[in-house]
Amino acid sequence: MLKIMSKPLTPLSFVPYYWKKWTAFKLSIKAKSEWKYRVISFAQVLIEALILALLIRQFAIQTSIVPTPSMVPTLKVRDRLFVNKFIYHLREPQRGDIIVFKSPNGDGKDYVKRCIGLPGDTVEIKQGNVFVNDTLFIVPGVKIQRNQYDYQSKLTVPKNSYYMLGDNRPNSQDSRFWGFVTRDMIQGNALFTFWPLSQMRVLR
Repeated sequence: MLKIMSKPLTPLSFVPYYWKKWTAFKLSIKAKSEWKYRVISFAQVLIEALILALLIRQFAIQTSIVPTPSMVPTLKVRDRLFVNKFIYHLREPQRGDIIVFKSPNGDGKDYVKRCIGLPGDTVEIKQGNVFVNDTLFIVPGVKIQRNQYDYQSKLTVPKNSYYMLGDNRPNSQDSRFWGFVTRDMIQGNALFTFWPLSQMRVLR
């Protein structure tokens, strides 16, 4: 006779229900064969580790490689970064953050730049100096490479958009060329470099 469940499975009851069935199945296997039980348990550990890694990669942490010299000397070509993908679910990007985002060119690449202008900010460049809301933008302790012939008339950053610049301004394709980065393009905040090990450091 078929057993009919008194209540339909809900998202909250689905996992506990099948977890109990899986545990009962493993115990039945253990009673018959210890080595089969060990194989199944080992496979379960591998699958759980893979799922956890995928969840972390999707929602919490990712690694990225710096593809160009646009952030020299803060970042060098082929530096490996740990990127916090979760932080911007808790707060909005801040001026000065080093941010990894999807390429505005739609080529599937990831870019890394420094966030200069927030929604509603005005941004102007005069002789290579960047003014945000009519105030010279300086990141304490960070050396910015400038080009004294670099000019841009004052503009206002639109809603849900950000103005990004490389620290190596003379050698950076950034918001001066392809415009603003929208909120949905942002992937996370670059926390620190982890490779090469000799240059491992927290970013600012």
